Amino acid sequence: MHKAPPDTRAGFPLARDEKPLSIRRRYLMSRTPDVSVVIPTCDRPALVTRAVQSALNQSVTTIEVIVVVDGADAGTLAALAALRDSRLHVLPLTERAGAPNARNVGVAAARAEWTAFLDDDDEWLPHKLEVQLRLARTATVPAPIVASRLVNRTPRAEFVLPRRLPEPDEPICEYLTVRRGLFHGDGFIQTSTILASTALLRRVPFTVGLRRQQELDWTLRALAHDDVRLVMATEPLVLWHQDEDRPRISLSSPWKAQLDWLRSIRTLVTPRAYAAIALSIIGSMAATTRDPHVFRTVLADARRHGRPGLLDYLTYLQIWLIPPQLRHTLRDHILARRRVSAPAQTPAADTAPRPAEPNRTGAAASQNP
Repeated sequence: MHKAPPDTRAGFPLARDEKPLSIRRRYLMSRTPDVSVVIPTCDRPALVTRAVQSALNQSVTTIEVIVVVDGADAGTLAALAALRDSRLHVLPLTERAGAPNARNVGVAAARAEWTAFLDDDDEWLPHKLEVQLRLARTATVPAPIVASRLVNRTPRAEFVLPRRLPEPDEPICEYLTVRRGLFHGDGFIQTSTILASTALLRRVPFTVGLRRQQELDWTLRALAHDDVRLVMATEPLVLWHQDEDRPRISLSSPWKAQLDWLRSIRTLVTPRAYAAIALSIIGSMAATTRDPHVFRTVLADARRHGRPGLLDYLTYLQIWLIPPQLRHTLRDHILARRRVSAPAQTPAADTAPRPAEPNRTGAAASQNP
């Protein structure tokens, strides 16, 4: 009796009892992925499982998902083992060293030309990588940083950030840090929105030990290189879950350490952006001390090294005078009411500053309070 030849779709012979879906999985394992996804996590098995599934469900299927488990965490390892997807790789670290170190470890293991980051408490929309890969491959610079808008979901409201795209010739550092509203900023970048070349991420690693403003610090240092520019996708591609009842290391960062960090990167921002970061972002941390000496210290530093505007001063005062929970409620209410659809234009890669003017280089603050 004549035996039918094996099915060789995707370059693999199909066993008699093997389903076509398993062929595709074997094919995906055999080729270099288009994107490496790096997810740092620690003691949040339910959240990281949700994040991993949003990455595995991307319309771009030729990916690898590298979850770096930051320290001993048996619950997370068990939850990830249950997912059973050949594209998922788990790298457990024996000692806890923080998210920046975990991201660097993931990048070192990445096989793809492009790497994207996903925080363990966030989710990607299904076409996130597809949109960003298209922008990355058509960028006019060798090493674009491709970010996107996101949907900020809080217990009180849901709105899209950033609220607008950069204007022509606007310094990126000012676009991403200087406020146009008393209770909110306009520009924004967050780790889960970032896709960049793996080579760039190895050339400019994340700063280990920095507890807050990690994406701002990395983006500023990356944009200091002549071949790097920031490209923004106009549509929201990430769900950023702001569960304010959940402990966040970033919210407990000491104000003094952050002020020292700001002073160390002063050459990478304009005086206008320096003042905005000092009075808005660092001011929100300093205000928890309720110490008049701290109030004067931050204000004096912003005036000495920066160029505050009237709105910066007003923002600083309201941060100190209005309780944080009330401020956040007002911010969410205002942004939810003013929610508008994203502009049709896509900012070009040259929206970043010219390399000949280093003080015009910039990136976004991780959060405007």
